[in-house]
Amino acid sequence: MPPRLTSWDWCPGDRQFQNVLLLSFAFMLIFTAFQTMGNIEKIVLESIKVGDGYVSLAIIYTVFAFSNWLAPSMTTVLGLRWSMIGGGILYGLFIASFLYPMAWLLYFMSGILGLGAALIWTAQGTYLTLSSTPETMSRNSGIFWAILQCSMFLGNSFVFWQFEGKEVIDASTRTLVFLVLTVVAISGVICLFFLRTPQLEIDMLSRRNDLGRTDSNNRSALQAFKNSLRLFARREMMFLFWTFLYTGIELSFFSGVYSAAVGFTEKLGPEAKRLVGLCGILVGVGEVFGGFTFGLLGSRTVKKGRDPIVLLGFLCHTVAFYLIFLNLPNSSPIGPTTDIAYIFPPCAGLAMLCAFLLGFGDACFNTQIYSILGGLFADDSAPSFALFRFTQSGAAAVSFFYSSSVPLGIQLGILEFFCLIGSFTFFIVEWEDARKKRDLAFESLIQSPAEEENEERHPEEELR
Repeated sequence: MPPRLTSWDWCPGDRQFQNVLLLSFAFMLIFTAFQTMGNIEKIVLESIKVGDGYVSLAIIYTVFAFSNWLAPSMTTVLGLRWSMIGGGILYGLFIASFLYPMAWLLYFMSGILGLGAALIWTAQGTYLTLSSTPETMSRNSGIFWAILQCSMFLGNSFVFWQFEGKEVIDASTRTLVFLVLTVVAISGVICLFFLRTPQLEIDMLSRRNDLGRTDSNNRSALQAFKNSLRLFARREMMFLFWTFLYTGIELSFFSGVYSAAVGFTEKLGPEAKRLVGLCGILVGVGEVFGGFTFGLLGSRTVKKGRDPIVLLGFLCHTVAFYLIFLNLPNSSPIGPTTDIAYIFPPCAGLAMLCAFLLGFGDACFNTQIYSILGGLFADDSAPSFALFRFTQSGAAAVSFFYSSSVPLGIQLGILEFFCLIGSFTFFIVEWEDARKKRDLAFESLIQSPAEEENEERHPEEELR
């Protein structure tokens, strides 16, 4: 008699891989709402003259940065699933606040969302690590990233359709867009309720129950905070700090600044506002293409090294920054402008190519950061991902604060400088890790013949 199929047997692979797929789909829905909102926030708020989109995003990432120091302790107390559910609910509430746009509410909810972001991302990194092995970490991180970034073109396709022919975003369009995005975010939160606890977390919870749940929770939360401080001083983390820093600066640029710069460039024609949505779609296509490519090549990157993929990301971003400098006017991130750059008139097709390169390059960096953190710090996954998010979000916050007043050329110069530094420091960590693995492999080869020789001598000694 054939075995009875469960509701999960539609999915190929083991239970752990099914966890990764459901986690990825839930995050895709939540961030379809949030990333689309971040892409259009500056344009929408400029149309209704309420608040400043860059300031809102800066507040989010500032609170996000500092909340990451507490997030490992909070996830220890709440558990991974409930931490992600709580964070997802705060994302939904933030997006819903745009249905009643008020400056004080915007900035208040931005701060609240920063706390939710720290919760959801720290728990996500730990959950992904516990659902992976060293051999599947690169694959799973690539697949998670690819599915997550489908959110970029799903939500932005809706915006591209809704913003057609609009130079100013009217109230009815704004209400419809944010109502739909709120419903999508809530759908993602509902999916999180169906996540199953990874076996490794079950084992940890069992040990904690044996010790006494309340006392163990308090000690685990305090230990998680101490681990974060200790981990930050490790040599590998000090080098990766610069890579994290760069991903934060470029995150703010492609997720909020670049699309706004395209929308504010009036020489692109009457469809400039609509290009904001198309820009987000192309960033998403680049992210998804990179995520799936490196997910499928995950086993090879573990063997061959992660540095070629980061080098590819460096080259993609360098080319994109140069083309953006030639194509968009210097004042475009600040507000509507009729200025021109070196290419006249500015080319919409070139702007979309740069959006794709920004997305693909970001996938190169982020998939390999997930992979190296899951590999090097598997025993300290929550603190390591919290430190990554702390540095990344802190850099994004600073970047959003200066983006409203700093010309495009200077912003691109800052990006290129940190892209070079961040790539080089990642190479150092990757090369040192590869050297340690080679040394361990060499030592095991030397020890194996010696152990065999001892085993052969042992029977002879017994006979004597």
